[in-house]
Amino acid sequence: MDILQDLENRGLIQQVTDKDGLKEHLANNEVTLYCGFDPTADSLHIGHLVPLIMLKRFQKAGHKPIALVGGGTGMIGDPSGRSTERSLNTREVVIGYSEAVKQQIYRILEVEKDQNSVVVRNNHDWLGQMTVIDFLRDAGKHFSINYMLAKESVSARIENGISFTEFSYMILQSLDFMKLYEQENCTMQIGGSDQWGNITAGMELIRRSREDLDEDIKVFGLTVPLITKADGTKFGKTAGGAIWLDPEKTTPYEFYQFWINTDDRDVIKFIKYFTFLSEQEIANLEGEVASRPENRMAQKRLAEEMTKLVHSEEALAQAQKISQALFSGELKQLSASDIEQGFKDVPTYETGKEEIGLVDLLVNANISPSKRQAREDIKNGAVYINGEREQEINYTVGADDRIEDKFTIIRRGKKKYFLIDFQ
Repeated sequence: MDILQDLENRGLIQQVTDKDGLKEHLANNEVTLYCGFDPTADSLHIGHLVPLIMLKRFQKAGHKPIALVGGGTGMIGDPSGRSTERSLNTREVVIGYSEAVKQQIYRILEVEKDQNSVVVRNNHDWLGQMTVIDFLRDAGKHFSINYMLAKESVSARIENGISFTEFSYMILQSLDFMKLYEQENCTMQIGGSDQWGNITAGMELIRRSREDLDEDIKVFGLTVPLITKADGTKFGKTAGGAIWLDPEKTTPYEFYQFWINTDDRDVIKFIKYFTFLSEQEIANLEGEVASRPENRMAQKRLAEEMTKLVHSEEALAQAQKISQALFSGELKQLSASDIEQGFKDVPTYETGKEEIGLVDLLVNANISPSKRQAREDIKNGAVYINGEREQEINYTVGADDRIEDKFTIIRRGKKKYFLIDFQ
């Protein structure tokens, strides 16, 4: 199966320029293609995963992908998909973000030294060296105001206002395509559906800037669809905020749980979008969702594949261990590292390592509102220490209750967890 057919089967093509021409181009050439990632934060989030994985799909099909970090365009701000002007980050901040994003791309795409290895470039290499005169003469002259106003990324902002800075973003991204065409023989750009106007503008700049050179110019653009969820909420957002690819911002356990909690109505679509599973395995999982949804086999498979891809086999094993311990209540098997991940957002009480009565600890840590209530909770079997019920009112919490001499997990009732952090 050719790469375009596979993408179509997975629902990954939103728009494409000259589909038949692109199909022939991909069949007859080792095509160099690129996708850009502007460093708007010190980490990518899961919204970036589809285009990242798209690069990997083309690599597996024998083509040469370029991941372009927008160290230059990141200082300007893309107006696409926004109703208001972005706040500009300082040069130092963008440089720091760019390096962090580059390292994430290296890790996720497993950049190696083989023939069609993913190449990571930074557009600041050329945009940062360009003078205003060069910009206006070499690029600006090829764009009419009418052409730019017709693009959705600009026209959608006219009513609320758009600065000349963001208005110019389209030209800067077009320059990226042209520079990569000249330097790397890059003939294809991919991106999200909101990038269609920028992509086609880049194709236009390549043609116009080289129309006197009598070249047979073949350049193409392809976009992936906007990811939507069946319940109408935004993909990649939770009550705690965005799902980041940086394990310091979103732990592997939280990342794993995000995918585990995928709605039955979305899970097969997400498996097609994000994984490399075969058509047969996807069909089998679709059957599982229809016949035995309570087993959540598809969600588990999706969570496994994504956690391995973004983090590692070891991180997946740890996330599964934490999940199993929380499900079974066997919390003593967890390490301190496991607890830091799995209980990151639960109420935490810091205290010294002296022995303390359970009643006093429950009150001091605001687990029970009073000593009277604490005694009732213990007597009624509502208090668990590291997963084990404790009904002795005079029980003393000591060293044996500390996991790795650091943490004690207390549960009150069925679901209310509290973490005691011994300093």
